[in-house]
Amino acid sequence: MNQFPHAMLREIFEQPAAIRRTLDLYLNSQSFDSAAFVPVDGWLNPRGEVLIAASGSSRHAGLAAEVILEDLCGLAVDVEYSSEYSCRPVANPRRPSVLVISQSGETSDTLAALRCAREGGQQTLAIANVSGSTMLREASAAMPLAAGTEVAIPATKSFTCQLTALYLLALYEAQRLGTLDAAEIEYRIAELCALPGHIEQQLNGWRERMAALAAKYRDAESFLYLGRGVHNSIAREGALKMKESSYVQAEGYPTGELKHGPNALVSEHVPLVVLATVDRRLDHSVLRYEKTLQLLEDMKKQGARVIVIANTGDHEAAALGTDCVFVEPASEHLLPIEEVIPLQLFAYQMAIERGIDVDRPRNLSKAVIEA
Repeated sequence: MNQFPHAMLREIFEQPAAIRRTLDLYLNSQSFDSAAFVPVDGWLNPRGEVLIAASGSSRHAGLAAEVILEDLCGLAVDVEYSSEYSCRPVANPRRPSVLVISQSGETSDTLAALRCAREGGQQTLAIANVSGSTMLREASAAMPLAAGTEVAIPATKSFTCQLTALYLLALYEAQRLGTLDAAEIEYRIAELCALPGHIEQQLNGWRERMAALAAKYRDAESFLYLGRGVHNSIAREGALKMKESSYVQAEGYPTGELKHGPNALVSEHVPLVVLATVDRRLDHSVLRYEKTLQLLEDMKKQGARVIVIANTGDHEAAALGTDCVFVEPASEHLLPIEEVIPLQLFAYQMAIERGIDVDRPRNLSKAVIEA
């Protein structure tokens, strides 16, 4: 039996190596390679204002970056759909620096956003996976990725490499701006470098666990994915993976918004996927976690079917869900790289259960080059 019968599954398992290659572009012996960051030095505008333009999975990476750049660097960040930004009638008078994110570096809407920003005289930074792509050539500064060729249409390794590069960018800006001290940056870089090994150790277990859950939930009509803070971007990405891979309707929401309407949908046929990981070093992460546990308690009383993504050994969160998937503990802003991978595998396994060619989902293409 082929260990990886589909490109999507193979690329999910390639993520530790892809992340390592991307780290090697920007780090030298677990410290910043200063030469690699020279183009970025003049990118940020004097007021620390950033606008991120992206589409699809890349936009979800941008939503994670919004939280990370604000939390670690004190920047003011907005995230736009590329397709909306390039159609706005008036340029932003504050002239924020514009960060565009794309797997291919050729996505038409995102390329249009980049060119619109350049025409307005704004500083631009492009993050893309394809070396020599148009965005990497045309932006003021470029951060290429080293995910390698991604064949499957659903983005997997390119997405986690985007998160990796964005986290490195945040740490570099935090060093330059003095918002994190040297010891904290050293700690975070060391943790980031150890992350691929931690992912490798969990991949086979996640594969088996998500295959079992896909068999159990294969008849679900829809899913609601919930996450707070930086994890909301992963809830949205998990829902997108489910839609594009298995053709099952899914939506991502901030956890606290469930009771503001979406809870009316929750039923036997509409389960929840709830991100309940926590970084116990951070008070605000603990606060979000405690609020998430309260919601899980309410959902248990309501009789909802809930898949919980929680830290390894967190029996309290596990007891409040119908099923639980564990990920190893990590810092708040690194947890998204880990917790998205079981969600990728869940979408993949749901597609297999439903007899779908996961590498070629209908009506989709790898690079959207026509708006």
